[in-house]
Amino acid sequence: MTTQLYDLTVPIFLRGFHAMSAFLAKGEAFAAEKGLDPTELLTARLIEDMAPLTGQVQRASDTAKLAAVRLGGVENVPMADEEASFADLQARIAKTVAFLQAVRRGAIDGKEDATVTLTTPGGSIDFTGRNYVTNFVLPNFYFHVTTAYAILRHKGVPVGKLDYLGAR
Repeated sequence: MTTQLYDLTVPIFLRGFHAMSAFLAKGEAFAAEKGLDPTELLTARLIEDMAPLTGQVQRASDTAKLAAVRLGGVENVPMADEEASFADLQARIAKTVAFLQAVRRGAIDGKEDATVTLTTPGGSIDFTGRNYVTNFVLPNFYFHVTTAYAILRHKGVPVGKLDYLGAR
């Protein structure tokens, strides 16, 4: 039995957003418990040239949505990158999850050999659907989820590996 692209995308994203939502909630609770201004966590970065916590959530959201758009031809739901609170980030995650839950399996499955063109400021990159998912989408998604987790961990939020993995 072959693995279908839907199985490598939508369920993976949903699990990642479930975990991210939970560790963001721990971050918000930590800020409240310690009397920290939540902005201290929301604007935190691992290093100056990396996006802050808010940007990591936004990029994970964009990566997941655009995978469905590029593979499945579904219409994008644009989201302005204006999140400035934990509530805003949770709303962004919820909106992304709702978008993903509406993607039909048939829109993505069977696109393993389809050409997917990623256009960047530096030019265009062509992938097959399979290579786009395995060599770009999944590493990029996990990069941003991991970085969001690492920012909170670095700032002292008591999250661990099982929080990142979304273990139940």
